[in-house]
Amino acid sequence: MRLIVQKFGGTSVSNHERRKCVVKKVLDAQRQGYSPIVIVSAMGRKGEPYATDTLLSLVNEEFKNKNKLAADLLMCCGELISAVVVSSELNENGIKAVPFTGGQAGIITDDNYNNASVRTVDPSCLMETVKNGEVPVIAGFQGKSEKGFFTTLGRGGSDVTASIVGCAVKAEKIEIYTDVDGIMTADPRIVREASLIEKISYSELFEFAEQGAKVIHPRAVEIAMNGNVPLVVKNTLSNCKGTLINELGGIASKELITGITYLSGRIQVKIKFRDNEENSNYSDILNILAVNDISIDLINIFPRESIFTIDESNLIKFEYIMDKFKILYSIIKNCSKISIIGNRICGVPGVMARILKALTKENIEVLQTADSHSTIWCLIKSSEKEKAINSLHNEFNLYNK
Repeated sequence: MRLIVQKFGGTSVSNHERRKCVVKKVLDAQRQGYSPIVIVSAMGRKGEPYATDTLLSLVNEEFKNKNKLAADLLMCCGELISAVVVSSELNENGIKAVPFTGGQAGIITDDNYNNASVRTVDPSCLMETVKNGEVPVIAGFQGKSEKGFFTTLGRGGSDVTASIVGCAVKAEKIEIYTDVDGIMTADPRIVREASLIEKISYSELFEFAEQGAKVIHPRAVEIAMNGNVPLVVKNTLSNCKGTLINELGGIASKELITGITYLSGRIQVKIKFRDNEENSNYSDILNILAVNDISIDLINIFPRESIFTIDESNLIKFEYIMDKFKILYSIIKNCSKISIIGNRICGVPGVMARILKALTKENIEVLQTADSHSTIWCLIKSSEKEKAINSLHNEFNLYNK
């Protein structure tokens, strides 16, 4: 039995015309000899009647915060509606389909409502349905606690559901359908000539997802990687072959750089020793921030100063903590972290030099850099983000991946 998991996002199931494309993708899989298992997100985005954010707007913030179990029950509704509607339309087109909640699909979680972790997966009911010649249509983003209550898996939960189920049933592959052709060398809204990456490794895709690309959630990539199940990111509305993600990726490629992505809303923080030499809290600053749940990035620790970035959403809390511990600092707001990703850059001399040369040529000031074996990061002012990404895309000739 050749099993395939097909996950369809909110835009893919948002209206009847788009759901006709979903039906076609499931039919195509069957014609190719696969037994599909379908995962669906809630229909559409905020403002549309069955979108998760729309459903959440029906209750006030205080209620949601104090009653997370109830909030999870409400948030599960969007995917449940999608599962039933997609099942109905599959049946209308001659495909026997059965809707499942996440719990009925065998996904058992802890009781950390709003952001539950999966404890176990029992796919026996799914496999029985498949053996009966029927297509399970699973409500994504959700599971069931060991006490039997609905739980949600946090942001990107439907992608996570697809990877969890794909690994549990040992699927041949997991297809993630969205409204773009696949993973691109850069955001096509910024680089018009951005091209499709046909093959990419799990580790590279994880970097893309972690560093700002929103096509797939990082947790879903990690789960598929651990289960060694290939992912394919495809467009529901086209026949583009998409991007294949597996252990090898584009290993035969001669290109140093696979692609470029970015994270905006960063704030650079500088804390100088000479301003705080009489303050004993200075040496414990990283621990103080960690205890207060403030994540930091691009960390450079020098004898005379510490430099790092925080997300702009943490600024008010950060300022309060700095005042509380009487630590003096300076900040630069409105920064973006540019990530240049490629598994082949490790040990290759001159890559950083090319990056800095390309940015300097455009008079772009680099505020900070860092690197790992597969990624080089540059912090710049957000006003220069688009110019920087286009310059780097051109420097590494990423037009024909």
